[in-house]
Amino acid sequence: MPKRTRRGGDEPPATKAKSKRTSVFAEANRGLLLDIVVFVANLFLMRLLTQQFIKLFGEVSAENPLAKLGLSITLIAMWILPAAGAVLKRWRHHLRRDPESKPIYESVPGGCLFNPLFYFCLNLVISAAVLTSVGDLLFGKRGMDSAAIAVPTIIGIFFLTVFQTFLIYRYFSPPKQPPRWKFLSTPQSAMLGDVCLFLNMILFQVFWNMLTFAGLGHPSGVTEFLGRLFLLCFLALLIYFPPRMIYLADDIRRRRTWLMMLLANSPVIIRVLIGSGTDRGW
Repeated sequence: MPKRTRRGGDEPPATKAKSKRTSVFAEANRGLLLDIVVFVANLFLMRLLTQQFIKLFGEVSAENPLAKLGLSITLIAMWILPAAGAVLKRWRHHLRRDPESKPIYESVPGGCLFNPLFYFCLNLVISAAVLTSVGDLLFGKRGMDSAAIAVPTIIGIFFLTVFQTFLIYRYFSPPKQPPRWKFLSTPQSAMLGDVCLFLNMILFQVFWNMLTFAGLGHPSGVTEFLGRLFLLCFLALLIYFPPRMIYLADDIRRRRTWLMMLLANSPVIIRVLIGSGTDRGW
């Protein structure tokens, strides 16, 4: 019998599956999509958004209650969004994960970077900012000076930070039982988790872009250039890695990942390294 030929334009199932996996919008490539979004935002949006936040800080200093509320909401969002994203995405991640593959924290780079203590220390910094902003808004400066209010609040925020860090790092451990809420195992849950993580990254990028408003001049020599480079590498580890960490469980072993992370931050890095001596945009 003559062999049947495929119609023009038809792709074999294996090709379609491979194409779906390599798409930038595939679930396993959300980290790549995040890097692209951050790069484009840093080119065209972030400086404008950062200017608005700088004005917000000025209004907070002027004791504007609405500005204090806006800043408090922003800081609370930076504290809640990563945990919410981890919970919403955890089940879908492990449904498509190869059970034979090693956990991310057992890999060579993962063992160094995925240390809960590192993330917990960063969370304490954010928690302290939340405590200061929300406490000032609710109780006033005099209220936070009272031990009866300050001590229980500090203890409470400490344990909440421990719990928040636990929720985030539980993402990397395979669940032992199906979720009690079936929604958590649906694509919609993972997509909502992506929205949380993308918003969290944008908020982190606002603070990262504040470096570009420091009015730095051009480096006076190689020593100052290297000093700025060291500072940027250190700050990038604090500011870009934590909100990107969830997606590294999928792509940390891909060569392009670190290049894309560098590209995403290149507009800020170049501006701070070279300096402009002005607050104007590019």
